[in-house]
Amino acid sequence: MTARIGVLAVQGDFREHARMLADCGVEPVLVRTPEHLGQVAGLIIPGGESTTIGMLIRRNDLEAPLRDALAGGMPVFGTCAGMILLADEVLDGRSDQLSLGAIDMTVRRNAFGRQVDSFEAAVEVPALTGPAITAVFIRAPWVERVGAGVEILATVTDDDHTDRIVAVRQGNALATSFHPEVTQDKRFHTLLVDMVLEDS
Repeated sequence: MTARIGVLAVQGDFREHARMLADCGVEPVLVRTPEHLGQVAGLIIPGGESTTIGMLIRRNDLEAPLRDALAGGMPVFGTCAGMILLADEVLDGRSDQLSLGAIDMTVRRNAFGRQVDSFEAAVEVPALTGPAITAVFIRAPWVERVGAGVEILATVTDDDHTDRIVAVRQGNALATSFHPEVTQDKRFHTLLVDMVLEDS
């Protein structure tokens, strides 16, 4: 397999994603500069602190190259903070919140609560073969609105017995509010690899 997939490595849990890509047989590239981005055929935007990641994207002159790559159809997978960054609208964000607009959705930051409210849940993802995903939610967002072109991949029921959208796909852009990289389940990362190979 020759595809090289990048992991945005300015802040957050990028090392765990790199490990998962290696486990999928892909060479991971830690992306910190526009030059690094130019070396990859796909990208993961990891969990972390979305405003800090956005600030470092701008500081590292990555915003315009990222927008160009995503607009050009580069396959991308965002988890937690990465989901927030891929949205075209963010609720409860800061005024300088970076939104890359790769997915037609509205995301609410920290929707499931603070760090102490972190939890695990068995989440059915019909698009992935096999049993339910063990989804780890850490200060997680949820999706409040999706556009007509967005496929809802998974939902979870919150404390108010409301089904909340926690995984979506629009074309070559994939996002989850949970952290598959902290489990042993490689199915979401394999899906990204398949998207990259189909795109090449």
